Amino acid sequence: MLDDVDRALLHDLQQDARLSNAELARRVNLSAPGLQKRLRKLEESGVITHYVALIDREALGYDMLCFIQVTLQRHEPEAIRRFRSLVQAMPEVLECHHITGEYDYLLKVVVQNRKHLEQFLVETLTPIPGMDKIRTSLVLNEIKTTTAIPVGLRDPDGGLSDGWLTAQ
Repeated sequence: MLDDVDRALLHDLQQDARLSNAELARRVNLSAPGLQKRLRKLEESGVITHYVALIDREALGYDMLCFIQVTLQRHEPEAIRRFRSLVQAMPEVLECHHITGEYDYLLKVVVQNRKHLEQFLVETLTPIPGMDKIRTSLVLNEIKTTTAIPVGLRDPDGGLSDGWLTAQ
């Protein structure tokens, strides 16, 4: 069970994981040892899984973001394991989700240009054994992109907020 201090820590870390421990402790009214204890508890319980740097994909030449829907011909355990294993090894695939509906999987993919997309589809994705249907959608404009999970902070009126908290 997370308390308001845990939620504030998670909120602040999601906004900027490079905050110094001193600044983070100040923001949530904890001592340095108290902060370390809280962070260790959140890490050990699996609430905090990683600390990462977010990179602008376009700055590295990945100008196209795509969503690719995939359907497999068969849903036997070995076919599913093989597909998942192959997808995990594809650096272009940022995310892979097993979904309900007409398609089996939704892939979030970055590529440098149309030629790279064609190469990825024709030489990497399509040859996977058991592949049935592939449908690709190109992202024209990213309206909202975040990695922050809502942590349910309490606002001054007692309702839930996406970021405001005064630690007691």
